[in-house]
Amino acid sequence: MLKLRSVVELYGFHRIIHNQIWIAIGSVLAALGYSLFQVPINLVAGGAGGIAIIVKHFTNFPVGTTYFLINIPLLIIGFRYLGRWHFIFSTLLSVIIFSISADLFSYFLPQTMARFPITDDLLLNALYAGVVFGLGSGIIFRFGGTIGGTAILGRIINNKTGFPMSQSYFFTDGLIILVAGLIFGWELALLALISLFFTGFASDFVLEGVSQVRTVNIITNKPDELKHEMMHKLRRGISQWSVMGGYSNKEYTMIFCTVSRSQVQDLKMIVAEVNPEAFMVIGVAQQARNGHGFKLLKNPKKKAKNVNVEDIS
Repeated sequence: MLKLRSVVELYGFHRIIHNQIWIAIGSVLAALGYSLFQVPINLVAGGAGGIAIIVKHFTNFPVGTTYFLINIPLLIIGFRYLGRWHFIFSTLLSVIIFSISADLFSYFLPQTMARFPITDDLLLNALYAGVVFGLGSGIIFRFGGTIGGTAILGRIINNKTGFPMSQSYFFTDGLIILVAGLIFGWELALLALISLFFTGFASDFVLEGVSQVRTVNIITNKPDELKHEMMHKLRRGISQWSVMGGYSNKEYTMIFCTVSRSQVQDLKMIVAEVNPEAFMVIGVAQQARNGHGFKLLKNPKKKAKNVNVEDIS
């Protein structure tokens, strides 16, 4: 029992180190996108990084150092309202690595690159700033960290007022972009909004991946025929339950199935041949695990129990 506990504790320690390494990698990548595409053209896409660009414009103070100084009071506030030591542990490493990397990139990239910035096209800078920064922040979020900055205020507003996170971030980042528009011009402010959109898109891509599966609900009066065709031709698991029509009060069977995106057309053909009057709803899902034909979830701490995945869609 003691040996098993030691193994679990050792695994937990290795897991923490693994996560911190990836948080550091994500912080460096985010700082690269920030220093390479945002700072050179004064693209203020909200956040503490945006404030640092404004400060640099007037004082020439290093953006990374400014970013770190801005985060000190925010970390104190977050410590009070967002989980105390757990919050500090998941945020401080990211803030430090990002701040140091941003200053190093801002100093060395102009000296080492043949052309800096890479392009004079403002739209391209905005797009790549959003994608590269979003990939970096997505890695940070995926491994349990946060990038600090005004995201801390956004989370506090969300907790205290109940506003959705998107609205909370709009309050914090929107005000910074508005100030930047007054200073640098409204064209850059509009580009900053585009950059924010692509930041969210890239971050979600890292967190959730590409949508590869579809969920299907079919209400039918020929469940046996449909099940036979779907399981043998698509090789997917099926779930079913009895339902009653709200208007007709007739009993039907609802079939639930999860298929890959490439199998949607085959499924439509099966339903059209077997029961063309069936009611079918196809939805988008992000991932599928443990069902027949899909990857299993793995828990390295214990062996998985035997489950009949034929009955899991």
